[in-house]
Amino acid sequence: MATLCRPSVSVPEHVITMEETLELARSRHADHPQLPLALRLIENTGVKTRHIVQPIEETLKHPGFEERNKLYEAEAKARVPAVIQRALDDAELLTSDIDVIIYVSCTGFMMPSLTAWLINEMDFDSTTRQLPIAQLGCAAGGAAINRAHDFCSAYPHANALIVACEFCSLCYQPTDLGVGSLLSNGLFGDGIAAAVVRGDGGTGVSLERNGSYLIPKTEDWIAYDVRATGFHFLLDKRVPATMEPLAPALKDLAGAHGWDASDLDFYIIHAGGPRILDDLSKFLQVDPHAFRFSRATLTEYGNIASAVVLDALRRLFDEGGAEDRARGLLAGFGPGITAEMTVGRWVNGDGTAR
Repeated sequence: MATLCRPSVSVPEHVITMEETLELARSRHADHPQLPLALRLIENTGVKTRHIVQPIEETLKHPGFEERNKLYEAEAKARVPAVIQRALDDAELLTSDIDVIIYVSCTGFMMPSLTAWLINEMDFDSTTRQLPIAQLGCAAGGAAINRAHDFCSAYPHANALIVACEFCSLCYQPTDLGVGSLLSNGLFGDGIAAAVVRGDGGTGVSLERNGSYLIPKTEDWIAYDVRATGFHFLLDKRVPATMEPLAPALKDLAGAHGWDASDLDFYIIHAGGPRILDDLSKFLQVDPHAFRFSRATLTEYGNIASAVVLDALRRLFDEGGAEDRARGLLAGFGPGITAEMTVGRWVNGDGTAR
């Protein structure tokens, strides 16, 4: 039985508010023909604050991809270990108990992966497997949970560590003036999350079944255009409507497990934007309150990419967890358009349903 334990989450100390974001858009793009539309879209995200790794004055500069990637590496090394240690403590494990590290990030690039540095720096065993995932974007949080589930199913009694490190602000491109880019400038934030999946014991979500689904012919709807200046984010205007074709995939996964996706006890969903949650409420026929954890992440942190799902789950823990034998659904959405989904039950510390 693989149990997803309490996530640890950290956001940087520099904060930008919605009001400051709107004022920056007005001042920097005063002559943009679609500025009113962009401002309206940004306001409609529901994001009140975002956290970024640099002061906004530095974020708005572009020293080049090389310098930005160096900053990504430095900030990851400075911030990730403490988040991992808290996740290990919450799961009541040591670094020596971890069998695989699954590291997800789409906002910087390192080779070898940060996993190699972590193994050396934090004294993980040299036999620890490494699984870096760099190209699933926001869906990678769900994918990491699913791959940890797969690993613990293949190797009973093993433990997996998930780490999500996203510094979206380092992907800001001042020359990208499309409405989708302007919207992204007001939507994405920075954050780090880590969680342990225990093969035995642990309090949290007992992972029971997972699956993936890709909407055909949508691979260019969310994408990076990689140039000399770094990652240029491409966002198609059709993306917010993708829950209509993805909701049946969520229903199918739950149905294959004998459950009704419209009648579960908790929902941990990647909140790419408010319409994602609104549409899921509609197509799954679920009370909007069921998505309160995801909406809170969006409101307080913005879209922190692969870390959203883990932060939403952390909020469920903060609320006191779920009821006895509560059934839940976790899902991340991202480029492809891809959904990474899992269903499971809440369990107590000895790995049995309460």
